[in-house]
Amino acid sequence: MRLTLFQRDHCHLCDLAYEVLVAAGVPDFDPVWIDGDAALEAIYGVRIPVLRREDSGAELDWPFTAETVRAFLA
Repeated sequence: MRLTLFQRDHCHLCDLAYEVLVAAGVPDFDPVWIDGDAALEAIYGVRIPVLRREDSGAELDWPFTAETVRAFLA
């Protein structure tokens, strides 16, 4: 399953999200920085970090825990 984590540079919540993904056992994800992309900033600007499943398009907004990530991926 392909996952994308939408985030910003210098975002402490995004750093925390990365730690949660590691704790949840997520082996790999594609990081996408929204800075400088007007379209992505319009969609995710106040929601980041956001984890998206590329197979279904489902999104999990912050805050999330290792448990909610595992449930999201199940």
